[in-house]
Amino acid sequence: MGNRIKIEVLDRRQFVVQSAAAAAMLPMLLRSAPLTAQERSQSFDVVFSRLTGPLKPEEALISIELPDVAENGNTVPYLVAVQSPMTAASYVKTVHVLSTENPQVIVATFHLSPENGKAVVASRMRLARTQDVVALAELSDGRLVVARKNVTVTIGGCGG
Repeated sequence: MGNRIKIEVLDRRQFVVQSAAAAAMLPMLLRSAPLTAQERSQSFDVVFSRLTGPLKPEEALISIELPDVAENGNTVPYLVAVQSPMTAASYVKTVHVLSTENPQVIVATFHLSPENGKAVVASRMRLARTQDVVALAELSDGRLVVARKNVTVTIGGCGG
């Protein structure tokens, strides 16, 4: 009987304060360790290599429009355009938008056909931090074209 348990009764105010503090700490405790810069770049390299295979993409026929500075990484507009006649004989099959520093490398993939009329896609993305955004397009003749643009992010968008 030498061991005694001390029971402390909390009043409502102490309970609310301590519960709020625990709830605020929970995301930090549950979050896995962020990727290092080297791990992120290796992840990009792996995905980029998987998409390109043995082919070397040409830096031609494709453009990517992004702001030079994104004041808020939560919503960054982009537009990718590929010069193509978009006929049955010659068209853009796929456009990939990739990020070099986001937790997920592939931001978006668009599948096109001659019925699209123009090879232009636009949307918004989240960017975790300042990084390069890469547009990669596969043409119907099997060639790949690529464009890259650096975006400075002043407020982070998707963590990590």
